[in-house]
Amino acid sequence: MELSRPSKLGRRAFSALAGTTVLGLALGGSVSSAALPASGAPGPVPTGPPPGPPGADGRRHRIGLDRYSLLVDGRRLALWSGELHPFRLPSPSLWRDVLQKMRAYGHNAVSVRLAWNQHSPAPGSYDFTGVRDLDLFLRTAAECGLYVVLHPGPHIGADVDAGGLPGWLTTVGARARTTDAAYLRHADEWLGRVNEIAAPHQFTRGTGTVLLYRADTPGRADLDHVRRRLRADGIEVPLLHADSPLAWEEPEATRDAAEARRVHFDRLARGSTLHNVRMAFGGTSWGWLPAPSAPSPTYDPTAAIDEARRPTAKLAPLHQLGQLLRHVPDFARMTEAPAVRAADARIRVRHLANPDTGAHAYVLRNDSAADVTSTLPMGGSDVEVTVPARDAKLLATGLHLGSGRRLAYATVQPMLSLSVGKLDVAAFVGRAGETAHLVLDCPNEPWPTRLDEEAAWTFDHGKLHVMVPLKEDRLTRVRVRSGETDRTLLLLFADDAASLRLWPYETPSGRILVRGPELLREAALDGAVVRLTGDTVAERELEVWAPPGITDVTWNGERVQSGLGRALSLMTVWPLPGVPDLVLPALDGWRRRTENFESEPDYGDEGWTVADRRTSHSTTPVPDGQPVLFADDYGFHYGDVWYRGRLTGASGLESVSLSYGTGAHGLLMAWLDGEPLGSHRPGGAGDGKGTWTATADFRLPRPLGARGDEDGGPVLSVLVRRTQHGQDAYRAARGLTSARFEGAAPDVRWRLIGAAAPDPVRGPLNHGGLYGERHGWHLPGHDDGAWEPGSPAGAPAADRRQGVTWYRTTFRLDVPPEIDASVGLVLDGSPDRDPRVQVFLNGWNMGEYVGGGTDAPHTFVLPNGILRTRAAANTLALAVLSDGGTAPDLGPVRLALLGSAAGGVPVRPVASPGRRRG
Repeated sequence: MELSRPSKLGRRAFSALAGTTVLGLALGGSVSSAALPASGAPGPVPTGPPPGPPGADGRRHRIGLDRYSLLVDGRRLALWSGELHPFRLPSPSLWRDVLQKMRAYGHNAVSVRLAWNQHSPAPGSYDFTGVRDLDLFLRTAAECGLYVVLHPGPHIGADVDAGGLPGWLTTVGARARTTDAAYLRHADEWLGRVNEIAAPHQFTRGTGTVLLYRADTPGRADLDHVRRRLRADGIEVPLLHADSPLAWEEPEATRDAAEARRVHFDRLARGSTLHNVRMAFGGTSWGWLPAPSAPSPTYDPTAAIDEARRPTAKLAPLHQLGQLLRHVPDFARMTEAPAVRAADARIRVRHLANPDTGAHAYVLRNDSAADVTSTLPMGGSDVEVTVPARDAKLLATGLHLGSGRRLAYATVQPMLSLSVGKLDVAAFVGRAGETAHLVLDCPNEPWPTRLDEEAAWTFDHGKLHVMVPLKEDRLTRVRVRSGETDRTLLLLFADDAASLRLWPYETPSGRILVRGPELLREAALDGAVVRLTGDTVAERELEVWAPPGITDVTWNGERVQSGLGRALSLMTVWPLPGVPDLVLPALDGWRRRTENFESEPDYGDEGWTVADRRTSHSTTPVPDGQPVLFADDYGFHYGDVWYRGRLTGASGLESVSLSYGTGAHGLLMAWLDGEPLGSHRPGGAGDGKGTWTATADFRLPRPLGARGDEDGGPVLSVLVRRTQHGQDAYRAARGLTSARFEGAAPDVRWRLIGAAAPDPVRGPLNHGGLYGERHGWHLPGHDDGAWEPGSPAGAPAADRRQGVTWYRTTFRLDVPPEIDASVGLVLDGSPDRDPRVQVFLNGWNMGEYVGGGTDAPHTFVLPNGILRTRAAANTLALAVLSDGGTAPDLGPVRLALLGSAAGGVPVRPVASPGRRRG
């Protein structure tokens, strides 16, 4: 279930309940931490400037809410949060990169989930170092000027193995997400460790920016327990839960820009000011992290910032809405207004109004398959508007655009309104190809100036009409002056592409607005100089609107020649340089080695775990008369598991039936005395809870002959992939569940082995139980000099062996330090082959590739930090599981440049030891 849902109270009922009292979201349910109107008088907090960008400023802060919005120190805050999972970006340096991009694209908060299983390899064992450094992440978010909404679960969903619960929880008899004492003992310990780190970063203390805390509270009893737990740990920021008065809503992922507009404008139309984009950045479900519900390494390919940290087409509407909520405070206190109807009923309209400012908002939605043009009553006029098919628009009337200027209406969306010195700037956005029509109330005739050739205007009966055809990636500027004020109004009109190069930024010395580069990361005013850092891809003009007295501009530490332009901005004389071309090396020098030593009858398995348990905490029944074979019960929670069963009294054996449970892309392989019996994959859609069960029936070519017990009996070897847990039915068995025999009734003594001790740097979900993993074949520095030459794209056609083949190579990159290059590994695959491939870069498991069908090819994003880009060697290892029907040939394996920019952030190498310690 979702952790928060819309309040059961309607707006009218909630208004009656709230009255004019500001409600608290304090842990105990009191209003002691709520912010009151600045005057102390009763009544709603009026519309006004939002609080400034958050930071660890050393001052105490108050957080509250009323029926409209959050209140921070008595000011209304429309929260525009984007979700980011730090555990899906295993390079702490890149956290800053994505957080800076989120802030630049309009977010004022980041929603963070923490995966318990990433931090806890065993009961009582916790690790918050390296790629799991929560303290570092929270510091970085504060330095980037973002509030934090913290969600440590314990259950987080998020398409993570077991919903984030650790694998060992399956074996301790704890019923998760209940008030079961065994579960609460472990869950409290987890939350206690998180809270120990998070409490010093609370915004209320002035030592960080943690603003809200989300809790996994399926029931009232759970909520009461969590409240007591958090209070004892010093957590004082508001607690969001299923029955919070302000609902934390999480719309499902949207596929494109049009759907993103429909979804988020609809939430705005319902009065929501607690917005969250899931996902702002999806990232990579590396290692054995992904749940069966989303087994691909790429998590949410529809995210606004893609896995390679590049902006996508869906980002424009989110950027525009985020800047609107930040820079037009009217939208922090909107209430339902009298119904308005378009002449064409295919356009549905929601009408909102701000009781303080008189501003009105109109959310127009067209769910039909055709563009619809209709008239709509706005600002006292019938206005012709066009809403594209399956799209939405947000229009406004009555907005105050600086001193003395009021918007009568516009057919394009407002994006921002801000003042820079004696200049008022208002930006409006629409789709390329449409004509923007904006009307200003002007009692006296103004003096407009066209700064770009596209604009035209007329003045009629106290209204200035401005018309601008919106062109692709083109900004149009109109300057408006009048005799009533010495302030100049600058109107900016942009299509989606051009809007993504408009960057407002708030400094302690005043606001600035930057146009041109692909990204503005930071800005600072230093005397007469504005110092900017950011990214460029193509050559770009740089235009800066800054407070009076600013005469010079630097970009990424270098002074750029500039002069004052007609738009009262600083314009660079020469464009900023773009990014130079990069050439990536070919992957060659591959070496190859096969394994499956565990399938040989004389393999020494004396150190393996004996499967001798008779009871289990799993929800899967233990077959009568057989031992527990479930991998979790023996401590093997992630990755592949090997079983070896020594059979006594097997003479006459005709067939073997092996039942097993897996997650997505499951696989079983079996051998008898080293001879392949075959492979099996579960079919069907599973049980709906992320568990697939199947039985593999193998018939022997001929009945097994007699063998003396002194020979030890035949050996049945089984490899099972994989032990992926469902998000809900996390205690369903993984691995073998039972074995049946025909033609004989042998006695079987089972042993099994899985992943070795968790990697102390890479964590418990990095590797499984393959022979190569247990012996470090995936690690840098492993001596593969004795391996035979062989490429994964050129395996011999006759090599149709069942089992595991490893390939290794090294390559070097030399990317200049001023370039941020995102590199991917492309496995083109072949639709007639169906291998399973684990990809390791410098010992880090980047995820699984599944060939065949629609899953081929796949690009693995190699995050900088794990990928050494500065004149350093990288080790690439591939573990290929093939079923014996085809050769372990993957097709071409190559590096691909996914994107590059001049700029970026400094990247520190992520620790990638070549051997395990301890």
